[in-house]
Amino acid sequence: MDLDELVDVYWQDISPKRYRDGFDEDRDVPTYDWLTEHGYSGIAYALREHHDLTPKQFFVDVVGLEDEVSEEWEWNVEHDATVNALESYLTSIETRGGRAKSTVETHRTRLAKWVRTYRELHGTDALLEPLSELEKQPREIERCLAVLDVFDEELSTDRSKLEYLHVARAWYAFVKRRKYAKYNPLSEAGEEFGWEASEPDPQALSASQVCRIYSEIDSPEAELLVVALAGWGLRPSEVAALHVDQVVLDAEDPHLSFGDGERKNGPGEVTLLYGVDVVADRIDALSNRENWHGYLFPSRSSSTGHLSVSTIRRRFKQLADTAGVVVDGEIPTPKMGRRFWYSAYQEAVREVLEGLEGVAEDQGSSSTEVVLRNYLSREQERKARRRKMYEKLEAAFDQ
Repeated sequence: MDLDELVDVYWQDISPKRYRDGFDEDRDVPTYDWLTEHGYSGIAYALREHHDLTPKQFFVDVVGLEDEVSEEWEWNVEHDATVNALESYLTSIETRGGRAKSTVETHRTRLAKWVRTYRELHGTDALLEPLSELEKQPREIERCLAVLDVFDEELSTDRSKLEYLHVARAWYAFVKRRKYAKYNPLSEAGEEFGWEASEPDPQALSASQVCRIYSEIDSPEAELLVVALAGWGLRPSEVAALHVDQVVLDAEDPHLSFGDGERKNGPGEVTLLYGVDVVADRIDALSNRENWHGYLFPSRSSSTGHLSVSTIRRRFKQLADTAGVVVDGEIPTPKMGRRFWYSAYQEAVREVLEGLEGVAEDQGSSSTEVVLRNYLSREQERKARRRKMYEKLEAAFDQ
């Protein structure tokens, strides 16, 4: 899991148990003993190996629990100009870059490890000083490569190593843009190591596999779950927390609306090309319930008011298991349903372009992309894409 998913695990799975045990789930940081006793000991390993965080750092700095003994983040760096550059970078990616708070905290902890390792190797944390003179560039490149050599030994996966390199290189690029530095010592560092992202993109379900899973739905809730994942391309966390206020059943443009902070890649809309009747029927049924708070996957036992992400994952896998769907010998995950949506959309776009080949030839255009851009209005292009995508979804869901 990435940090966003681990935050979801806390609020949807761990915090209800903390509340039942008499803790203030908004303030009290779980101890390692408590996590182990309740079956969450693996979170400490995941945080250490993949995010370079202790459980306390995660719960305080990422989740945002108000630990009374915690203090403002300390870089433990004596060089004020370097501290200022680090903080300026984090502020920039959050305010101008629109990064989520959890992403900013990930960058913070990785930069802290970079500075700490650099200081242990070279006896100084004044990272900006050698960047002001070009004649020091060869020596500074060697110093930075030495830090990466340590990461190569300490970190367990190429993916983790590349993530640290990416964050550090981004910071050096930032200080160069701001004219605090004359060069970026990590600009070509990736060429020095044979690191590869070892985890491939999740495989997509096929249309026939989606159809088989959909055929096993046994309730309106299960139907909406499959449609939301494979028919709308939502993340499991977005499905779990889906609220009636996000659903806009406009006849011309039905969609889901995500505000600031509700989606990993920022605010926006998800068009409902398929399944409008499914969500409309679900809202009608739930609106007759007493004490309904608007969540489309409500839960009376959860402090959030909606199902947990782990429950969404488990129910999807149960449907896939019942349907006998297997991918590479394993029961598929919700991520594979989401991946189906993206694969289907890419195929729909390709088919729209193929349909313009004759127009391109008649107009003497160099490519179908030119026709799409210059001869079709944005509304015509949008309708063509949606029509093709609807056909893909209809093939998967209609039985």
